[in-house]
Amino acid sequence: MTLYLDSNVFIYASLNTEAPGNKARSLLQKIRQGEEQAKTSALTIDEILWNVKKHRNLDDALDAGDAFLNFPNLELAPVTGELVALALSIMKKYRIDPRDAIHAATAITEKADYIVSTDPHFDKIKELKRQPL
Repeated sequence: MTLYLDSNVFIYASLNTEAPGNKARSLLQKIRQGEEQAKTSALTIDEILWNVKKHRNLDDALDAGDAFLNFPNLELAPVTGELVALALSIMKKYRIDPRDAIHAATAITEKADYIVSTDPHFDKIKELKRQPL
């Protein structure tokens, strides 16, 4: 089974000390140990860096970026023109935001079994199955 990780998994793991953060860190630990297969979009690093910098500082954001790039057993999927075209189609059909559409398009293109996300708007995309944290 392959999981596609929405950026909020990494953001919760980095910034949240309560239940969502603990669940995110637990899932990431399973991936790190090779117990789960996971993919995410190259776009995810932008969202991690922006959020950690906003809520903490630039140095913490850079540390989070390094940790993300060196994360074991995590495959980064490229954002290609073809993928962006599919994302635009998803935006038109389901009326979701651009970044979410890129994540959805990547999960679909990468044939993920589930998209792991706290965002319920992924539930309306019939080509996806969402797994909450």
